[in-house]
Amino acid sequence: MTDLEPDPLVAAAKAGDETAFATLVERHHRELHVHCYRMLGSFDEAEDLVQETFLRAWRRRDSFTGGPGFRAWLYRIATNASLDAIRSRSRRVASLGSFAEVPWLQPYPDRLLDEVAPSEAEPDAVLVARETIELTFLAVIQLLPPQQRAVLILRDVLEWSAAETAALLDTSVAAANSALQRARATLRDQLPEPPADRSASEDLSADERALLQGFIETHERGDTAAAAALLRDDVRVTMPPRPFSFDGIDAILPLLRRAFGPPTMGDWRLVPTRANRQPAAASYLRAPGDTVYRAFKLDVLRVEDGAIAEITTFSCDFFPAFGLAEKL
Repeated sequence: MTDLEPDPLVAAAKAGDETAFATLVERHHRELHVHCYRMLGSFDEAEDLVQETFLRAWRRRDSFTGGPGFRAWLYRIATNASLDAIRSRSRRVASLGSFAEVPWLQPYPDRLLDEVAPSEAEPDAVLVARETIELTFLAVIQLLPPQQRAVLILRDVLEWSAAETAALLDTSVAAANSALQRARATLRDQLPEPPADRSASEDLSADERALLQGFIETHERGDTAAAAALLRDDVRVTMPPRPFSFDGIDAILPLLRRAFGPPTMGDWRLVPTRANRQPAAASYLRAPGDTVYRAFKLDVLRVEDGAIAEITTFSCDFFPAFGLAEKL
């Protein structure tokens, strides 16, 4: 990790210039939001933590010693704010059978992830790689104790050195390395192997594009049999924060029949989008007697071996973050 060159805005902010401070911290808003999101798994709570980070930074601006380390200083504050939040909520998953056990899990729009990229203002920003933001990764790292989670993200996601990580967490290099090894062992045990056709880019695979298109078309036609044909036999559907987990085709078919009828819920229109670097579809429903399609739900798909292996359904409350309309 290398930091920004000395910035006159830092001196002005440290001296109490609120405008300079706001300009400076806003440069780091999105990457800090993604960092807090990884720590907690919640899009909404991550925004609260970013605001808490900026408030703590303003109050403690005298503690910044100057020089090029402003970004690292903000990360230190954001990480500690996240650790405080995790501990205060006593939030840790003891075992992970499905996303139903992580009711606070929320999606992250790709259009916002794309804002995190190296630039002249943020040369140290790290592109958001798919394997570090997928819903499965987010859920699995909830199994980790807070310190291990922080070490894993700093070392393996943000690519900080052992020394930098230890300094940020006020621990020794040996302790940080030990925490990292334990965290990596958990991920090896819990994360599925990535698909063989996964490209080095963040683009969807051919299978993902085709299955997303099929998902949209079969839902708009209300074709239960065709929609089911896109699914693996062991497909799983979860609906955070609801504690439901539907496992296997036999459990999913009643959901499809209820959606498509008869009796019908209405007519469907779906809009393709992406969440957590995964294919997703925003569903709109025109109920009988209505004249417009209204926001209904967001489905995030996980594809495996040429079929849909998992569908995670979220509330339409997230549509604004995805830049999606409330009605069509």
